[in-house]
Amino acid sequence: MLAVLSVEARKLNRSLAAVLALAAPTLIAIFLFFNMLRGEEPQPWEMYTQGSAAIWAFFMLPMSVTALTALVAHMEHGPRAWDHLRALPVPRWQIYAAKALCVLAMIAAMSLLNLLLTCGAVTLAATLKPVLAPSGVFDPFAQAVLLGKVLLAALLMVAIQFWIALRFSSFVPALAVGIGGTFFSVVATSAKQGVFFPWQMPINVLATEAWRAQTVLGLGCGVGLVVLIAAVAHLGRREVL
Repeated sequence: MLAVLSVEARKLNRSLAAVLALAAPTLIAIFLFFNMLRGEEPQPWEMYTQGSAAIWAFFMLPMSVTALTALVAHMEHGPRAWDHLRALPVPRWQIYAAKALCVLAMIAAMSLLNLLLTCGAVTLAATLKPVLAPSGVFDPFAQAVLLGKVLLAALLMVAIQFWIALRFSSFVPALAVGIGGTFFSVVATSAKQGVFFPWQMPINVLATEAWRAQTVLGLGCGVGLVVLIAAVAHLGRREVL
């Protein structure tokens, strides 16, 4: 399994998926930087970090998962490499499990990069405009825990996108589902039923009502893990993709 995982990780080196992993958190940091420069009064650190986490969970994470899973799948769909991979003397499920683990590792790395770039953007803006120097204490551990919960709540969404991207050789089904899910998540932000909608589960981690955060963590992580295992098992049994 470690050998398969190592091969899949090497495929991501200098790939479009790696570019996406850098671009998405950077865009949030650029927005926060210029938005902060528009202000006239200092704000607490928590406001900036919470704002960054909200943008990530609400929009950038769902769109990144859509693009990332499609790009990872297209590495094999494009050159029609599945026949070669499935002929290797390793259990087929390990190939798909390794890809799933790589996707989750990249999303975790993007979450951490989002935190680091947010800190850098706020610090740079405060350096250029000292009157905006944030008040309070920056707690990176608490913010990392929050982003970890967002990732756990997003597991069901990741599992669905991963299965569709690898199941269909065309980009269209995965992109249609991802864009559609994000669209309904945005236009129905305040819907109470959003706790049961995979694309709204990450943002509900930041909800003020404790039950919403606990519900999406349980459903997103628990059901997401089951769906991901089922997806790997299903893909491993298929003879033709």
